[in-house]
Amino acid sequence: MSNNTHDFGTGNTQEGTNRSQLPAAPQFEAYYKEVGQSRPKRPKSNPLIPMFAAFLTGALVIGGVAYTADRGNLFTGGVKEERAASGSLANGVAGKDAGLTTASLSTSEDIATIYEEASPAVVKIENYKEPQQPTMMGDEWLRHFMGGQGAESGRNGNEGQQSATGELALKGAGTGFFFDKEGYILTNEHVISGASEVRVTVSGSGEPLVAQVLGTSKELDLAVLKVANADGKDFPALKLGNSNDTNIGDWVIAIGNPYGFDQSLTMGVLSAKERPITIQDEQGVERSFEHLLQTDAAINPGNSGGPLLNAEGEVIGINTAVNAQAQGMGFAIPTTTIEKVLDGLKSNTL
Repeated sequence: MSNNTHDFGTGNTQEGTNRSQLPAAPQFEAYYKEVGQSRPKRPKSNPLIPMFAAFLTGALVIGGVAYTADRGNLFTGGVKEERAASGSLANGVAGKDAGLTTASLSTSEDIATIYEEASPAVVKIENYKEPQQPTMMGDEWLRHFMGGQGAESGRNGNEGQQSATGELALKGAGTGFFFDKEGYILTNEHVISGASEVRVTVSGSGEPLVAQVLGTSKELDLAVLKVANADGKDFPALKLGNSNDTNIGDWVIAIGNPYGFDQSLTMGVLSAKERPITIQDEQGVERSFEHLLQTDAAINPGNSGGPLLNAEGEVIGINTAVNAQAQGMGFAIPTTTIEKVLDGLKSNTL
């Protein structure tokens, strides 16, 4: 049988060659031991390195092309997107392209502009009444004991006798607004109910003006007042909008005098329309209202009679009530109701 060996240098197979002609393996091992080294191991190659290098090269090439195209507006046709300072797209450019629209009341500048233009027409209304002077005859038992003397004094129209100083007492306060430059004011009936004198404070003016109550509607809780300007100048007035044109979710703004904090602004959205509510007045009598607007804009005592404005600064309602047991449930009389009776209130023919 012939001996087969493998030539590591050429890969050829030789037959009949004597093994003793090759260097001995022990001598080969000894060589490395003599120089104090161990046999080096051949490093294994990582197949991922060439792939990563190729990916990195491709990414750099594509990134360079994209950067060049963006700088040259190759894909946009030279139209650049302008961004507002806040980082959102200005003027709704991208939204328009995507079939979207932006809200018209979207920035603090819009709100500030509406307030600046509308607030001068919003007034403070104070209800003054002759204060009741406590007397012994005010007690029913004492009147009976005295033989009924003075019983008529409480029914002769002088309910609540005037104080010794002759001064009127402040009963309550609310809000109103000019809807006509000649001095016509809209407010709630309950704001001026039972008043001996109604005083109106115009923003930026000095002393309050005494107002004339032209007409009222207890059923609708509406009233129209009239004041005259001493210098004969026109008053700033708000435009009445159409509450039917509003949609649930639209932004709304309320301006009024809650708890005596004059010219306060709150805002929210229109939460619902056509709301019926029942209110119990000061005498405990229940009064029902229909077709009201509901909003989550903060409304508090003192806001009554103030305007509820849309995003264009138009009046769409008069703030009239709030659910005291809830949060963010205010109600306003819509302009569709107001305009039906406005002429009758102005002429006191309702």
